[in-house]
This record gives sequence, C-alpha cells and structure tokens, in this order.
Amino acid sequence: MGSFLRELFSTFAEMLTKMTRSGTMELMCPAGDFASLQAAIDNGADSVYFGVEQLNMRARATVNFTAEDLPEISRRCKERGLRTYLTLNTIIYDHDLSVVKTLLDKAKSSELSAVIAMDQAVIAYAREIGMEVHISTQVNITNIETVKFYALFADTMVMSRELSLSQIGRICNQIKKENIKGPSGNLVEIEIFGHGALCMAVSGKCYLSLHSYNSSANRGACKQNCRKKYTVIDQESGFEIELDQEYMMSPKDLCTIGFLDQIMGAGVKVLKIEGRGRAPEYVATVTSCYREAIDAITEGTFSREKIKIWMSRLGTVYNRGFWSGYYLGQNLGEWSAYPGSAATQKKLYIGKGRHFYPKSQIAEFLVEAYDLSVGDKILIQGPTTGSRELVLEDMRVAAKEGVSKASKSDVITFRTDFRIRPSDKLYKLVEA
Repeated sequence: MGSFLRELFSTFAEMLTKMTRSGTMELMCPAGDFASLQAAIDNGADSVYFGVEQLNMRARATVNFTAEDLPEISRRCKERGLRTYLTLNTIIYDHDLSVVKTLLDKAKSSELSAVIAMDQAVIAYAREIGMEVHISTQVNITNIETVKFYALFADTMVMSRELSLSQIGRICNQIKKENIKGPSGNLVEIEIFGHGALCMAVSGKCYLSLHSYNSSANRGACKQNCRKKYTVIDQESGFEIELDQEYMMSPKDLCTIGFLDQIMGAGVKVLKIEGRGRAPEYVATVTSCYREAIDAITEGTFSREKIKIWMSRLGTVYNRGFWSGYYLGQNLGEWSAYPGSAATQKKLYIGKGRHFYPKSQIAEFLVEAYDLSVGDKILIQGPTTGSRELVLEDMRVAAKEGVSKASKSDVITFRTDFRIRPSDKLYKLVEA
C-alpha cells in the first residue's frame, strides 16, 4: 500500500505541475550527472533530459548515467512532478539494436516519460512497447508536412536549429489549424533549443571529427574540431588569407532570454536548455534564470530591467559569448573570439564535506586547497545536494568562534539551510 500511495502521489504531482503551467512553456533542462540533475530539479525545471552510456549525442562529453540509474532518476523527478526524457538520438547500427531494446525496456519499466530519438528503429520499438517519442533535432524538421508524417509516431518534435521564429510560428499555427495530433491524442507540441552551445553544422550533423579522428559526432563522440584556431591557405599560391575571426567555425552560445516572450507567442511549447556536458552550477544558474523569465512572461512582469539582470547571471557560468541564433532572421552565425569560456566567474576547489549536524543545521568541511574567508561567495555541490550557492557569513575553525579565515588542513563549520554530505565538495567563487 505504501508504494502504491507514493506512486499515486508522484503521478498526481506531475499532473498538477503540468496543469499549473498549462498555457505557458515547458522548461526542459540537461542532466549529465546526479548533481546536475538535482540542480535542475531544485531550480525550477519542468522536465530533464539525459543520456545513458554510449548511445547518445554526448557520449564522450559527460559522465553519463547507466541503465541502473534510471529508477533513481525517475524517483527523484516524480517526487517533484518533473517529466523525464531519455536521449537515444545517435545513428544506430545493427550491432546496437539489442542494446537499444534493452535500454528502452529499462526506460519503460522505470516509468520514464519519453525517449528522444532520430533513428526509425528506436522510434518503432519505443512505439511497440508503448513509450512516448520525441523527435530529435537531428531529424532536421523544417516544414509542416514533415510534422504531419512524424505525428504518426511522436507527440513532441524539436525543430531544426536553423529555422527563424516566424517559420516556427507558422508551423505552430498550422498544427492548430489542421488539428494535427500525436499518438497521445493531443496536439503535437513544438520544441526548440533556447540556450547553450551551438554546432556550426546543420542541426549538429557534422563530419569533421569523423574525417580527422575517425570519431563520429553523430555517434556522440565529437572531438570539437570547430572550437580550434585555424589558418586558411590558398592551395594554388600558398598565400595565407588573413581573417578577422580566427575561430571561424566556433559559434557563440545561443541565448534567447531577451526575446523569450516572442518565442512563447509563436506557440513553442517546450524550451530546451543545452548543457549535458556542463557543470552543475551552469545547470542551476541557467535553469533559474529561464524559470524566472517564463514565470515573468506569464505574470506580465517581463521587462528590459529583468533581462539585464538575467544576462549578467548567465554570463557568470560557462559560455562562449552570446547571440540569438537564427530565430530573428539572421543569415550567418556569430563566431567566438576565443577557444574557452567567457564566464565572468570561476570556482576554486576548497575541500570536501565531513559531517552535518541536523539539529543545529551546521555543516562541517575539511579545507584541502585554497584559503577561505568570511564574506566569500561559496558553492557546495554533490550528487544528492545538487548545486547550492551562498555567501559565507561566519564560520568556526576547529570549533573556535570569531575566525575570519581558514587555510589548508583546517576543519571548518558554518550554518546552512540544507543538508550536506561526505560526497559534497566545497568551492569558492571568484572573478574570472
């Protein structure tokens, strides 16, 4: 009876969340590990997407979960009313088929919400076992007739990243006008990418990594050749062509928060945040900013002033600079001026968790690296804790009060309003 009630409650929680935010837009966030998963849950995601082992487009970019993790992912998300999406969107070969079926069976038994797929073998087997399907951007959907075709199999479709917002709006309007429904009996929902890294290739279909390293991006093993600096040489004369932009194949990161009201107005139902290879603080910050923005639009408080604040916060975590993608009609991409991150903030490892005293809400850490001072901005991360940011207002060192600074090998304690664990790590946030 206990498990039945828990299941009933989690199902009701998911339904309530969808009802509460009906008419708005689902915020779909990345999870590359349990810390990032918890960060998404804690900061207002409506759904999370994640990969398992090798058959996803971030197979080498992040730790990835295992099939054995799926029940725990499902449990955590159901408790908070989030939907769960398994990405199984790589090219599939014959020798992969048994793994695909085993994984989908596990996803079904773990009661995940849907699978994101591009290969017909994955789509067909998911439908055979009664699992909801979302069509991946790798399919490159650009028109209403393709939407009609995939509506035979899928309830949600990710549009090609190269479409403008006006093109996406027309597709959304046609879905309503022609009453195009998916297998669930509901109108097909359109999903787009809203924030994060972009590929120079059409909807991510790149072959540079395959040609140069025999490591296929379309099998989740991109070596990111495009992020490097290149020199262009005329093969006939040997003349070296000077370029204003040396990183000519490395796009800036997509950021849509400044015109999110237009995206919602176009009829987009799911906004996807890229970043399964990003750190938990990235997931926490980006999720919270877009959650606030979506809610502000719904409440009628969306403003230029708020956008400036959100942009400043988004700039503190990993990014290659920002641009609006092709949504506003831009014909060419904008390229980054450097190989790495333009984040205005970075984290320094301080130490690890030791103990938590629940009655007094006191956290204990061992300092293993840099010094830490009262007034520092700190970050605590862990598989269960997620990503929590706070200012260190006071602390004790070896139980001594009134201490303002701690150094390597010190045991420090300070008050938190959340539980910490031995698996947690403590960082100091500083200007980059």
